[in-house]
Amino acid sequence: MQDILESVVVTLHAICLLIISTIRNCFPMGWLLRKDVRGQTVLITGSGSGLGRLMAFEFGKLGARLVLWDINEQGNKETLKELEAMGVEAKAYTVDLSEYKEINRTADLVKSEVGKVDILVNNAGIVTGKKLLQCPDELMVKTVSVNTNALFFTTKNFLPGMLESNKGHIVTIASMAGKCGVAGLVDYCASKHGAVGFNDSLASELYALKKDVKTTVVCPIYINTGMFDGIATKWPTLLPILSPEYVVDCIMEAVLTDRAFLAIPKFSYIFIALAGLLPTEVLNLYGDHFGITHSMDHFKGRQSRQA
Repeated sequence: MQDILESVVVTLHAICLLIISTIRNCFPMGWLLRKDVRGQTVLITGSGSGLGRLMAFEFGKLGARLVLWDINEQGNKETLKELEAMGVEAKAYTVDLSEYKEINRTADLVKSEVGKVDILVNNAGIVTGKKLLQCPDELMVKTVSVNTNALFFTTKNFLPGMLESNKGHIVTIASMAGKCGVAGLVDYCASKHGAVGFNDSLASELYALKKDVKTTVVCPIYINTGMFDGIATKWPTLLPILSPEYVVDCIMEAVLTDRAFLAIPKFSYIFIALAGLLPTEVLNLYGDHFGITHSMDHFKGRQSRQA
């Protein structure tokens, strides 16, 4: 009888959480109360260009201190220079995220030179854009190293400080490729599925510890940052090529309101729900109908560069 009562209580609690989450998701951007990040240290990987650079600017405007990580030294210096012109305190580090020893070494430097990291944004990523049989082995290994494995080591280095203070936020910039498969993106999809799995398991561990360290995973479709130059969608109204500025606005809203999961655009939520219900043959049929199957046919992209 006790087990039944406990199940009823848990179910009622779950329904309340579902209602609250649904209501929160219905509010327009900017309506929910945002947390204050003034004086906090935000580390962003892939800060030398694209989303990483734009997020650095947004956190800087809010009074945060920035730690910039990128393999692209010149791009990272440009981000640093612009932040300093804004009056933002920032420090840049050149890091190859495919090498875990380099991550650990640079993390030790950050902890000694800057101190505790309050918000970690795992943003860096690479894409080969090649079908499985045409993709060189070393590029597949590097894709997984940067897009998935690096998450383990950045988080292992900076999570202990968050746990000690019982405050912090781990942000994982994944992709809708982490929720579905796309032709021409076998290694990328696998790595982003790993990123989503990493976030979900980390969130579960933090929940078990009863620690107030938040997690957010972001799953956008294609973004016009140059990383996916040449791709196209058949139905741009439903599946647009997203502007990086819009995506960053959505990410900032999610992080500052402690939202656990963000898919962009909103149509993606319908696809995620259906993907768990429909057979593979049906998903492939719709993927072909909406042009997803052939979206990478004319890919150019920045094939060997972190972004």
